[in-house]
Amino acid sequence: MDKRNIRIQKLQNKMKEKNLDYYLIPTSDFHNSEYVGEYFQVREYYSGFTGSNGSLLISEEAAFLWTDGRYFVQADKELAGSGIKLMKMGEKGVPAIADFLAEKTEKLILGFDGRVLSAAYVEKIVKKKKNITIAAEEDYAGNLWEDRPTLSCQKAYELPLEYAGETVSKKLQKVREEMKKQQADFLFISKLDDIMWLYNIRGEDVSCNPVALCFALVTEKEAFLFIQNQAVDEKLSSYLEVEQIQTFPYESVYEYLEKSVSGIGIAPASDTNYRAYRILMNQNRLVDASVNDSPIPLLKAVKNKKEIANIKEYFLLDSVCVCKFMYWLKTTTEKLDELKVAKYLDDLRSTVKDFKGLSFPTISAYGENAAMMHYEACEDSYAGIEKKGFLLVDSGGQYLGATTDVTRTFAMGCLSREEMRFFTLVAMGMLRLQNAVFLEGCTGRNLDILARLPLWEQGIDYKCGTGHGVGCFLNVHEGPHSIRWRYDKDAEETILKPGMTVTDEPGVYFAGHFGIRTENTLLVVDKEENEDGHFLCFESLTFVPIDLDAIDLSVMEKKDIRLLNEYHRNVNEKIAPFLTKEEQMWLADATREI
Repeated sequence: MDKRNIRIQKLQNKMKEKNLDYYLIPTSDFHNSEYVGEYFQVREYYSGFTGSNGSLLISEEAAFLWTDGRYFVQADKELAGSGIKLMKMGEKGVPAIADFLAEKTEKLILGFDGRVLSAAYVEKIVKKKKNITIAAEEDYAGNLWEDRPTLSCQKAYELPLEYAGETVSKKLQKVREEMKKQQADFLFISKLDDIMWLYNIRGEDVSCNPVALCFALVTEKEAFLFIQNQAVDEKLSSYLEVEQIQTFPYESVYEYLEKSVSGIGIAPASDTNYRAYRILMNQNRLVDASVNDSPIPLLKAVKNKKEIANIKEYFLLDSVCVCKFMYWLKTTTEKLDELKVAKYLDDLRSTVKDFKGLSFPTISAYGENAAMMHYEACEDSYAGIEKKGFLLVDSGGQYLGATTDVTRTFAMGCLSREEMRFFTLVAMGMLRLQNAVFLEGCTGRNLDILARLPLWEQGIDYKCGTGHGVGCFLNVHEGPHSIRWRYDKDAEETILKPGMTVTDEPGVYFAGHFGIRTENTLLVVDKEENEDGHFLCFESLTFVPIDLDAIDLSVMEKKDIRLLNEYHRNVNEKIAPFLTKEEQMWLADATREI
């Protein structure tokens, strides 16, 4: 019997013992994080699915896994033999989990660990399924995990002002000004990157994300940090004391909220776990739900002058690495495979000053593997690279002054006319969005069509957004802004503002055949102000050639050719001074005018 079936069966036995009809296991930690440490990979333990987004719902007799379009192909493969039914989110006829439960006419008892589901998520379920009882006191699934990894507890540390760009006191002043507007006495913060930004600290508790496991609380005059004792050494303790940040044990946060917090406060339901939120709600200590939102994500998203200067410097150095990688990839006579090329690029990045690790595991996907948007080659499963088709490489680094993210798709030899056509359409979409001029007040939903239109005109779409915010030596995926076309009445749209960074990454993915993605990271900047308003535009932070070996000129309009040539002139001008003579000659050809 598949080991996953045995594990699920044990959980089902526990469910029967506790009279639970369903048990829900999300991909989350106590902070509603996108990427989680080993201790929190409970869903992966039971399902075998390794994607970063997915929820496992188990009944007494069956199991279902929901994930989004980035992972459909991957999930199909990884769930094989488990008996778990794949629920493809957003596809016709596939209900969301809340709707799935609401379709059941009988009364239900739903179990889950109340620390790993956001209050907003639970609220949505309860609203749709009136006759449901919530049982969130125990982590039954986690408790049954044999040899479960321990909770990570790495040393946290101060981020120097030369990288943070703004003092803690200044940030607290801004936060408190926003709290006053909401008439809030306190702000409870669960999001790890929000806490890191606010207190100018970083950690290593989550792979590829420089964060420490902690909670924070800000009042009109005081600031608190709930963090594991072993994570704070003498140096950090002194720093926190100077900044007047009071520390308490990580595990004491729930008792503190219950007994020591007074007044009316802010605890965003989308970020705060159900257990903490319920403590605050039960005592009627939260502002009106319609304005119960943290000011930190927007303050963090608009980078300060020092951050912007650092971001530009480190993105340039990062682009140099990717260009050197592309030169090697195009000129080497070695026999290549997905692992070898990923390691080569990772090693290049590790030589850059202030390198602190990858911003996510490098995606090196050849041929049909690239159709899985977040495919990851491993020692047990990887492909060799032939002198034909595409290699897609999506990668990024963490540096003290920036977090980078870039994708390029490379022609490894002969391509079909179809492959070249779609590669060109993707490049056209990326460049059109990168060169957008737009009025202040636009959100990413106003601009998404610029990247998607060349593909939509061919009846093709990609099952994900076009762009996400990027942190500054923080999480590679950062809100609240994004670039996507779909309207969601439950999701507030965020206006794009100067100082925000956002990715531009259209693509095409044909399961069993190939995948293509071209991604630059952009900075929102001022363009001009006149009687018609304040116009903004994007400045590219990424300077890496788009592979001319895969461009089909017959597909492009004159404007698209001009945009490609202008971008390549900038790439050559920026990157050439960092290269050897041989690399410079190659780059001149790779960025030649067409």
